[in-house]
Amino acid sequence: MTYRIIGAILVIVTCSGVGFSIANVHKKEVDSLGQLLRAFDFMACELQFRMPDLPQLCHLTANQVSGSLRSLFRQLESELNQQVSADALCCMRAAISKTDKLSEITKQNLLLLGKTLGRFDLQGQLSGISSVIQLCQRDLDGLLNNQEVRLRSYRTLGICAGVALVILFI
Repeated sequence: MTYRIIGAILVIVTCSGVGFSIANVHKKEVDSLGQLLRAFDFMACELQFRMPDLPQLCHLTANQVSGSLRSLFRQLESELNQQVSADALCCMRAAISKTDKLSEITKQNLLLLGKTLGRFDLQGQLSGISSVIQLCQRDLDGLLNNQEVRLRSYRTLGICAGVALVILFI
């Protein structure tokens, strides 16, 4: 009998953990996109006023963000300095592949940025960054829409799934 109770508790805790984990991943995606927007704004301002070269721009941007985005921009700076490829998109792909814990939405927005960096004149780059900012903001707005309800639903679903499994097994 005690084994059943212990097993039931473990099933509920595990399923609840999955629900809370999904909610935590959602929060991290929101935080990552927020940092990415700040990074893109910073890059646009730096390009507009100081016009640094791309490796220096990535270095400056890395100092403005934290976590996996910081390591991504440092890796991108390294890729650009090594000049394995003259194309910023190829360097961005290489930097993304060497950086872990990036969400798919973040990767997509970074690849869009890689398509415009270093390819056009100043106005073209600023226009490209502006369009990526708009797309990133759209993604962020989609995640923030009813965020509290969605997070509560993930948590509740995890708990309810655990209780349902316990009921089925007993």
